[in-house]
Amino acid sequence: MPANEATPREAQRRHAAGARLVDVREEHERSAGMADGAVGISRAELEDDPGFHFPDRDTELVLICQTGGRSMLAAESLQRLGYRHVASVRGGTLRWIAEGLPVTRPPAHEVDSDFHERYSRHLLLPEVGARGQRRLEASRVLMLGAGGLGSPAAFYLAAAGIGHLRIADDDIIERSNLQRQILHTDADIGMPKVDSAETRLSALNPRITVEAVRERVTSGNVERLLEGVDLVVDGADNFAVRYLLNDACVKLAIPLVYGAVHRFEGQVSVFDAGRHRGQAPCYRCLFPEPPPPESAPSCSEAGVLGVLPGVIGMLQATEALKLLLHVGEPLAGRLLHFDALGMHFRETTLRPDPGCPVCAPGTPFPGYIDYAAFCSGA
Repeated sequence: MPANEATPREAQRRHAAGARLVDVREEHERSAGMADGAVGISRAELEDDPGFHFPDRDTELVLICQTGGRSMLAAESLQRLGYRHVASVRGGTLRWIAEGLPVTRPPAHEVDSDFHERYSRHLLLPEVGARGQRRLEASRVLMLGAGGLGSPAAFYLAAAGIGHLRIADDDIIERSNLQRQILHTDADIGMPKVDSAETRLSALNPRITVEAVRERVTSGNVERLLEGVDLVVDGADNFAVRYLLNDACVKLAIPLVYGAVHRFEGQVSVFDAGRHRGQAPCYRCLFPEPPPPESAPSCSEAGVLGVLPGVIGMLQATEALKLLLHVGEPLAGRLLHFDALGMHFRETTLRPDPGCPVCAPGTPFPGYIDYAAFCSGA
């Protein structure tokens, strides 16, 4: 049943008589001016938990947006939830202003114009909005590796507004990297990759903090690198680091966004066994034993299509953002395969291994091992 509508002047009269006037636009829209007396609650936030804002379903509510469309949808949603006195302002804030009714604008020093302009396309998404964007700004992510996978993933995470991006890599830039490692340029050859990454990402988004850590991850420093982060993006290029990173993430209950590339094919998954033991698998559930070294050559030995890490790294960044925003369905328990030559995606279901030595429920952490020896078969 369509909700009732009120003209701006009717809405003003109802508000004066005790009705609650609610502006359901996003924060950045409300900063340009709100109907006088309105309280700002975005449509997504209001529909997500209306009882938090208005526990009494007999409260008279008058909703207003920019032109009247969103407020009508929000009013209908509240009606379905049992709110009995809800109306939408016909013509919205634009008509309110056109009729000369008073508006309230926040002081200029309280408006973060850079935030609203930079993230405007995120702010338009009900699944993100200002609240989600602030969540991204408060997030801390470890990007392990500033190479083929780390380059596109880091670019997109920085652009999306991850507040603190810690990048760990001990390598320096070589000319052979430039075919796929797009964080770096020819002028950077010989420079540490993390320094080049810090320069590029800070230039892209000066709002974020880029922490450059020129170290190779080891059993001795892995927990320090993971300290305080919300998730890890795996841009490693060898099995020893992947096993180490997996074990540390299980122990510390940190989600791990996995990616790997080989010639014309790539894989992506999310390993979150540390937070969901017995329900989600870890990397060891997928690969209980590393493959023989001769069957898993590196990019420098087997080659890789230059755009392939871009596809996989972009998918890793997508999964990272979904996890941080708590939206969508992550790839936990699923392995996504990409075949660039055939342009095919296929998915494999992954299940936790009840006998996994690291993530099985009730299994104490076995300690870090000599991962290089483990992966070499020694």
